[in-house]
Amino acid sequence: MTQRASHSFGEEAGEETGEQIPGTTGTPGHPGSAMIDAGAELDPVHPVKLPAPAVDPRGLTAAEVAERIARGEVNDVPVRSSRSVREIVRANVFTRFNLIIGVLWVIMLFVAPIQDSLFGFVIIANTGIGIVQEWRAKKTLDSLAVIGEAKPMVRRDGVAAEISTSEIVLGDLIELGPGDKAVVDGTVAEADSLEIDESLLTGEADPVLKQPGDPVMSGSFVVAGGGAFTATKVGREAYAAQLAEEASRFTLVQSELRTGISTILKYVTWMMVPTAIGLVISQLVVNNNDLKGSIARTVGGIVPMIPEGLVLLTSVAFAIGVVRLGRKQCLVQELPAIEGLARVDVVCLDKTGTLTEGGMDVTEVRTLGGADDTYVRSVLGALGSSDPRPNASLQAIVDAYPDGEKWLCTQTLPFSSARKYSGAAFDEGGGRESSWLLGAPDVLLPEHDAALAEIEQLNEQGLRVLLLARAEGELDGPDIAAGAVPSALVVLEQRLRPDAAETLSYFADQRVATKVISGDNAVSVGAVAGKLGLPGAEHTLDARKLPTDPDDMATAMEENAVFGRVTPQQKRDMVAALQSRGHTVAMTGDGVNDVLALKDADIGVSMGSGSEATRAVAQIVLLNNSFATLPSVVAEGRRVIGNITRVATLFLTKTVYSVLLAVLVVCTQVDYPFLPRHLTLLSTLTIGVPAFFLALAPNKERAHPHFVRRVMRYAIPSGVIAAAATFTTYLLARDHYSGPGALDAETSAATLTLFLVSMWVLAIIARPYTWWRIALVAAMGLAFLIVLVVPWLQEFFALKLVGTTMPWAAVGIAVVASAGLEYAWRLVGRRFPV
Repeated sequence: MTQRASHSFGEEAGEETGEQIPGTTGTPGHPGSAMIDAGAELDPVHPVKLPAPAVDPRGLTAAEVAERIARGEVNDVPVRSSRSVREIVRANVFTRFNLIIGVLWVIMLFVAPIQDSLFGFVIIANTGIGIVQEWRAKKTLDSLAVIGEAKPMVRRDGVAAEISTSEIVLGDLIELGPGDKAVVDGTVAEADSLEIDESLLTGEADPVLKQPGDPVMSGSFVVAGGGAFTATKVGREAYAAQLAEEASRFTLVQSELRTGISTILKYVTWMMVPTAIGLVISQLVVNNNDLKGSIARTVGGIVPMIPEGLVLLTSVAFAIGVVRLGRKQCLVQELPAIEGLARVDVVCLDKTGTLTEGGMDVTEVRTLGGADDTYVRSVLGALGSSDPRPNASLQAIVDAYPDGEKWLCTQTLPFSSARKYSGAAFDEGGGRESSWLLGAPDVLLPEHDAALAEIEQLNEQGLRVLLLARAEGELDGPDIAAGAVPSALVVLEQRLRPDAAETLSYFADQRVATKVISGDNAVSVGAVAGKLGLPGAEHTLDARKLPTDPDDMATAMEENAVFGRVTPQQKRDMVAALQSRGHTVAMTGDGVNDVLALKDADIGVSMGSGSEATRAVAQIVLLNNSFATLPSVVAEGRRVIGNITRVATLFLTKTVYSVLLAVLVVCTQVDYPFLPRHLTLLSTLTIGVPAFFLALAPNKERAHPHFVRRVMRYAIPSGVIAAAATFTTYLLARDHYSGPGALDAETSAATLTLFLVSMWVLAIIARPYTWWRIALVAAMGLAFLIVLVVPWLQEFFALKLVGTTMPWAAVGIAVVASAGLEYAWRLVGRRFPV
């Protein structure tokens, strides 16, 4: 049997998400299923103990694999990392507002000049942009998903090799090691101290020790030991396939931003329907206008009520965010994670693999109690050679003693994050046997042992220290560590990531608190953090002294920055404690002991080289394994959400003033002042074009909650002021002008006021100013000026200012309204802070 036990010292444990899991069913005649009744179901909470199956340890032959492929017994369920092209097109085209605008557009094509139908072409262009951007995001997601895909180790013809999960066939012999996730359902064929965590599948918190014949549930993962299992459910029958397909689907659910926009659109629809009906009656019946003119002005009143570009811009901003992060080798597995990142105010980091690189070096071995130095090195060599999958700590020992004694390993004790040590028993030959433990000195040594002072000095230098101790009795005994005799201290030097200090500095500048949570000694972790300039690195706390009361734990979490000797369950509790104080928590990790916390954190970030379990539950996967990518990820989230919040005010200001203008027209029984072409021009210059650029601009502001309140508290006063100013100009113009062409002159004056007020709203939202923001606002103003002075554009848009009195009055009213806007925004900021 291939030995896969892990007794290395490191930080490894974890879990996979799931609901209830169907059990294993067998197919007669297939290896690993001969002892299972066809159609039998396993209760995931109380699995049935099965007889050990008769399995060829060499796995399937090439002929058997080909036979199963021909029968379709392949795990070929496609895992979609994004929506299909058809779904993208359908989601962007078939929307409620596209339907409304489409109907109005068709009507306008028959009753009015083409310039009054421009809004329809704008919608087509917007929809096309949305489709293209989401398609680009889909390609990025799909390519990154392939890069980040886990490849299980499958044994065929006696040779173990990594293959894609889609290539697994029924009856395949799949090897397991620490951190590996079971991707299909099966039955244990080989077990070497194999412990599997099924906590999220069964509710059982403790890892389950597996023996041959025990079921393996897809979605569970290995926390210690090793072994192999036979696949008994593949394809759509395996729950893991259903889970992976659902979890990796391109979605915008559970997003405050999207929920907020949906809420706004719902209320807009309720306001729009009665207002539109009143406008239709007013223009067609009461005023007895000509039919085509009345229809044109009615449509001109309805179309601007719809904030159609807001949904589009949100989708585009998210999609571009995915593409930008993809270029940095960052896989966004759940799109709302981009939004969540913008709200993060606490980042919990695991030291190993995050602040330090994976590799370590043995700098010194200090013998204790008169132990023979040569013999100790032989023991370390044997420990290294006995583990086929050493982690960073044990790999350093393997590198230091590559020609270790080839003693026969008779028993192993896999590393556990809970006990903080591992072990192995050897037959040294000549009738000599020995058992050894390797792990945390402060766990294996008595509390007041003299060696702890020496170890403390090493930890203060940022060095990592392991204790090698000789044990008596069976390794799996309950008190095996109690009587262990210390033999040596193994001093390891960790390699600091060259970019870690800069990343920590970024978070400090952005007012994001950083907490280092590690299974290592707290003093050692604090020393490493101090070398990297972590604020508060001197405030270290041994997690064994951490209070269990959630409120007290939350206080301890806020007061300290570095935590050592943390168990996997404590990591989870610490995240929950921070969340109970209103913090938005991001958790990074790469080992299976991080999975519980990754799953519960608001945002889970996994390293691409981390265990499959961590990659499965994380929303963000850093495929380049670079902690330095995190600032870019956080910045992208802030850019998307901050800018969407900004531009949403533009869109909803237009909705508010459009509804109010329509209400005023209905109440006063006058002609609606605008044709669709006027509002298409205004929307393009004051909202559409500038909103696109503003939505993609840099933005470092941390996102805040209550999206609807934040947007509407500015949009409502802005819309009210714009509507009041515009309607005042319109009424004055109706008194000023008379005779043929009066309505066109009145419309032009009202359009001028509305444009200037809308431009001032844009100018406020564009703050703080940079050269390109000033240029953007100026370009929009210049474009409108060109329309007013170029004859054929005047005719095309039916805009011609008549005389000087009314145009200057329109400007004056706009100036007063703009001053009102400034006052209103400042008042709202003081009276209604969010």
